[in-house]
Amino acid sequence: MRTASEPVISLRGVTASLGARTVLRGIDLTVAPGEVVALLGANGSGKSTTVRAAVGQVPVSGGELALFGTPLARFRGWRRVGYVPQRSTAAGGVPATVREVVSSGRLARTRLRPLGRADKAAVRHALDVVGMADRAGDSVNALSGGQHQRVLIARALAGEPELLIMDEPLTGVDLASQRVLAEALRGQKDGGTSVLLVLHELGPLAPLIDRAVVLRDGRVERVDEPERLHDPSCHHPRDTTDGAEPATMIETGLLS
Repeated sequence: MRTASEPVISLRGVTASLGARTVLRGIDLTVAPGEVVALLGANGSGKSTTVRAAVGQVPVSGGELALFGTPLARFRGWRRVGYVPQRSTAAGGVPATVREVVSSGRLARTRLRPLGRADKAAVRHALDVVGMADRAGDSVNALSGGQHQRVLIARALAGEPELLIMDEPLTGVDLASQRVLAEALRGQKDGGTSVLLVLHELGPLAPLIDRAVVLRDGRVERVDEPERLHDPSCHHPRDTTDGAEPATMIETGLLS
């Protein structure tokens, strides 16, 4: 059983490769219960690979990686984890309404049974949080990029996760949607949810960040505490070389 002080994410000396290229070269990283941690770094530093390794999308070749105190290979509590991927559309080109996409965030909890009252309430709440309740019946194919991102976030929130992992949630998102995201994360933080997110710039999320972990060449270069988070040196170009995989089962909540 996880103790109150045990990290919800723990990486110790983690190494990982994409094809023949070594990307992570001994990452040490922890996220404590209720903590919001941002991953920053220059292009190719390994930010996206780190979070994808944490959700099992990238195999770890060395070191130790655990979620909620359980080694990743034995972890089965995916209903406790919400994941917002990078560069993904809400429905992957499949015709679906906003409500249907967000409802898929409950699948890890419902195990394919019909949604009950509590499930539908969680979906409505997630839509309210991201300001998309009025578009619930609309096709996701009619949404803007920022609205797509809101739907992906609502899908993750609908599962009522204890840990929220987000890969570049602000990329290509208008300022209004960035502010909506900031408020959504504020609510999650106030509720005790742990958050690990990859950012290009802190933007409206800066007041919510407890620590910024700066990566360089697949290693942790430094850790910035709150008083340093407004230092311009903490803002880096977006990592475009880590790559992004197609949607996986955990993205749709099917891993359990």
